[in-house]
Amino acid sequence: MTAPEHPTLARRARHRLRARLTEYPAVYLPFARRKYPGPSPEVISSETEFVIDGYTRSASTFAVYALQLAQPTPIRLAHHLHAPAQLIAAARNGVPALAVIREPQGAITSQLIREPDVALRDALIAYARFYECLLPYRDKFVVADFEEVTKDFGAVIRRINDRFGTRFCEFEPTEPNIARCFELIKLRSTLSPVLLGFESGTVTASELNRHVAALAGPQGPAPEAWVPSREREKSKTALRDRWAQPGLARPRARAQRAYESFREIG
Repeated sequence: MTAPEHPTLARRARHRLRARLTEYPAVYLPFARRKYPGPSPEVISSETEFVIDGYTRSASTFAVYALQLAQPTPIRLAHHLHAPAQLIAAARNGVPALAVIREPQGAITSQLIREPDVALRDALIAYARFYECLLPYRDKFVVADFEEVTKDFGAVIRRINDRFGTRFCEFEPTEPNIARCFELIKLRSTLSPVLLGFESGTVTASELNRHVAALAGPQGPAPEAWVPSREREKSKTALRDRWAQPGLARPRARAQRAYESFREIG
């Protein structure tokens, strides 16, 4: 299902408010700690060893699983808030962080398929604001694009280690390893505390492995909306005409500028 042409004013107001509040660590992070007590998403704390975050639909889920699967022992991660405040807090407190980013059309069309109550104009503005407010801190992060995260995450981990002096093991992008990431992504819809704890670094890989077979069940897990599918591709095609509307030229250009400015970081 594609996003409705005219989301209600109340839904638009709620989306706009959230997009703005997530820019302020002192405002949003205390709220997030109450709303998300764990095991996932995880909010940055004194126990956090590493942060992975970015605008929604930018492969943060793949990055979380790829990083954890490559390690002999779990890493305490803060992740999946999709809030600039989390990355700003990491920058201010010297916590190593990975900011993931995806070109705006790919990220936003994927978002609208999953969040049909979001208006395209509002998503464009929220995307631009997300990365614009991070620009003053961009030298505090390693930045990785969607394509690099999903195709060569080992190189991303190498940059992380070089930048922060960490010793994370590199993810090898073999077919079995990539398939394992997608398997876990599909299982997220089960909301298993064991799986979600693995994301945040409170559950070991061996504990997860004992649990995974039971999660899938005889019918297999329900598909997670992040995973590519034929239906999603049809929906994306339908959204392309709306994307090109002349009335959206300015917010489209603003989102593209934000992407290009932030992506300049190696």
